[in-house]
Amino acid sequence: MTETEIAERPPIPPLLVRLHEGTVITADSTAGLRAWSTRGGESLIATMAWDIRTHSSTAPSSLAIDHSSTTTNDMRISIGFVDGNFGLYALDRRKRSLKCQYLHAPSTNGTVSAIAFAFPYLLTMTEAQLLSLYHFPITSDRLGLGQDDLGSPRLLSSLKSHTAWPPLSLAIRSSSTGVSASIAYAIPTYTAGWSVGLQELRLTAEGTILESRLATPFSHGFKPLAAPASPTQPPAIRLTSPSAKPTSLSYTHPYLLVAYSDNTMTLYMVISNTQELSIGPGKPLCGHTSSVSGAYVGDRGKAISVSAGGNDLRVWELEGGLVSGASRRRPFWGEASVAIRPENRNSGDRRNAEQPKVSSFVASTTSDSDTMTSKGWLSFDEEQVVLLGEKSHGSQALVVYSFA
Repeated sequence: MTETEIAERPPIPPLLVRLHEGTVITADSTAGLRAWSTRGGESLIATMAWDIRTHSSTAPSSLAIDHSSTTTNDMRISIGFVDGNFGLYALDRRKRSLKCQYLHAPSTNGTVSAIAFAFPYLLTMTEAQLLSLYHFPITSDRLGLGQDDLGSPRLLSSLKSHTAWPPLSLAIRSSSTGVSASIAYAIPTYTAGWSVGLQELRLTAEGTILESRLATPFSHGFKPLAAPASPTQPPAIRLTSPSAKPTSLSYTHPYLLVAYSDNTMTLYMVISNTQELSIGPGKPLCGHTSSVSGAYVGDRGKAISVSAGGNDLRVWELEGGLVSGASRRRPFWGEASVAIRPENRNSGDRRNAEQPKVSSFVASTTSDSDTMTSKGWLSFDEEQVVLLGEKSHGSQALVVYSFA
């Protein structure tokens, strides 16, 4: 297999990775902020080292891309740091440049463990379990991508939690009537181990908070196992909360996907409207043969997951059986997964003809004996999947699987 080597040894905290429309964004304490192109051959678009005169910490802890304001040539990025501050950065692909547009002051609430951004809103969660929602001023340049300084944001709400534990997933959704800011989290229970919870802030389009509400799957959708099922509906599934703490959690409305070390995942459907916030009963997703280290839900009804060893990468159709192939795993309610594997483009091997065509993003070559272990960081779009791995001698590499 071939991959892009990005570090001779793992940075501490580890490298952060996100992919959007053929551009990979990476952030770490050693190399700073970097943007890579995965189209037309590997290419480093831009890089920006952390300025120690302005950055009180050079150790990033969370990373998000603003999909709402991404244009063909511009992208906005938000990064949280271990000292509690966060920064906003803009990528200009045409100028091949990165610039810092805003840098928040450090906080005594600890590391920014999760972050979400949909301009002008930014949502952060700290190590001290403080959830904060900010609103940036809007100027004549509504997206603000060309500005050197965005100005200071206004703190709309700050909520302290005593039950929201990692792994966490933050999300911001905008509509014509308002904005929803959400945090999905692991929650310990006294009788059944770990489960999941969801807290949501609803705002008007002007940024006024309407309400804060909570949901868990504890009391929804439970039916006796002996109850007759409708011939047109799948039988009800009765799940208890897994005793083990989740290894990964991802929420993109309406899908909440949770991964565990026992090779399984659980998919929850979330209902969120003006009248109701609820989490439906979980549905198990099976197919992995070892512990699932990372899972990520995309924007179009697809998800990806990877095993801890990095040798089992699966793409899931959450909306139904749109994927065909010999490797499909289809439970009776309709979700399907395909195990994807790299193929040798010169071998002419057609044994996996029904598989998606998967190739690697080539920058440097390692021997087959140099094993790769997944670090759990995953990201994907409609064309590619990015996996962060660590090789046996300690260096890190990005492996990009292309479906083109």
